[in-house]
Amino acid sequence: MTNQEKDASYLWHPLTQHKTAKQPVLIERAKGALLYDDAGNEYIDGIASWYTCMYGHGNEYITKAMYDQMQALDFVMFSGFTHPPAITLAEKLMEILPANQQKIFFNDNGSTAVEAAIKMAFQYYHNQGDKRDTLIAFEDGFHGDTFGAMSASGLSSYNGPFEDLLLKVIRIPTPQKDTIDAVCSQLEAVLTENKCAAFIFEPLAQGAAGMKFHSAQGLDALLKLCKQHDVLTIADEIMTGFGKTGTDFAVDQLENKPDVMCLSKALTAGMFPLSITSCTQTIFDGFLSDEVHKGFFHAHTFSAHPVGCAAAIAGIELLQSTEIVARRKEIEEKHHAFAKAISSHPNASQVRVKGVIFALDLNVKMERYGNLRDELYQFFMQRGVALRPLGNTIYALPPYVITNNQLEKIYTVIEEALDNFN
Repeated sequence: MTNQEKDASYLWHPLTQHKTAKQPVLIERAKGALLYDDAGNEYIDGIASWYTCMYGHGNEYITKAMYDQMQALDFVMFSGFTHPPAITLAEKLMEILPANQQKIFFNDNGSTAVEAAIKMAFQYYHNQGDKRDTLIAFEDGFHGDTFGAMSASGLSSYNGPFEDLLLKVIRIPTPQKDTIDAVCSQLEAVLTENKCAAFIFEPLAQGAAGMKFHSAQGLDALLKLCKQHDVLTIADEIMTGFGKTGTDFAVDQLENKPDVMCLSKALTAGMFPLSITSCTQTIFDGFLSDEVHKGFFHAHTFSAHPVGCAAAIAGIELLQSTEIVARRKEIEEKHHAFAKAISSHPNASQVRVKGVIFALDLNVKMERYGNLRDELYQFFMQRGVALRPLGNTIYALPPYVITNNQLEKIYTVIEEALDNFN
């Protein structure tokens, strides 16, 4: 059998209806911003493989750090043991995270980072004899596919079969410049009428919802309200973290800082499955007790994997490098120029840019995973660009190392799509 035949025989792919889906593209190698399939075709990775490989595929600075770590310590369980890569990574994160973040808890992917954060919030109050049963989240948010993370998410295309099994979550709209007061009033009512443990949110940009942006001033006001009501705030920076919104973290653009943060994806530059849930000293102290059961009894086998920590350390060093900082700014400038040029196109609406995120909505109605959306995906792939539209939203979130020519090709095929899809 060919590899494609073996794939069809053995594998179950995510977010795929196998009865109707086309055969997946077999990628054999990748370098920089390029993917190469088994026929030798190349594709520009316009979304950095779900916003992970921000320093490019096969980045030798990161792979060397991982190789060196493998020679010293491949793996050791993190309960009862510790190791230098975890300690060094925590130290480097403390240098760039908001100052109120003081403790690092390791998980293995974005969903589990959120899962840990939600459990922390509920148990923090439970340990004080304060039973709280409600989460607050934004409409159309997405936080992952495990049950707590799925509960916090508001996209029915993912949650439909499980709605009756989820945690109690009350959703509020994202604040826009002209709706801040109304959303704050709505949140005030929710906080007053319910036993809320936490407000979880994607700061400034909702990824899976279609790269929808909201007001930093409005989000700041919501966090302030939560603090006034003694409700914890959880920033899901899994998509936005590590430079994508113009600052190291989206919450760097807020005056009020979250109590808990969730990090993954670009944390290890796509090189290793690893995630982090960070929190304040106050939350950590809420688990200190002579009663053993008040500890946080939550664990992942591969927590703080040394090789993943090594990748993350190298990634942070690249994030802070002069070259990457400058390149992030250049990409943002080019996004703005393209947005300005394309904004008057009759098939484009709500063209928007935040940091290295470019997005526009087609003036065409289509289902999130419908035929027209799939045609749009194939349109891009046939032209050598890997973009993954979210319904009628076309977006680009390229690796920081993408070349100007590669970026221009992404813009060109997006413009061609606008000309062809009516």
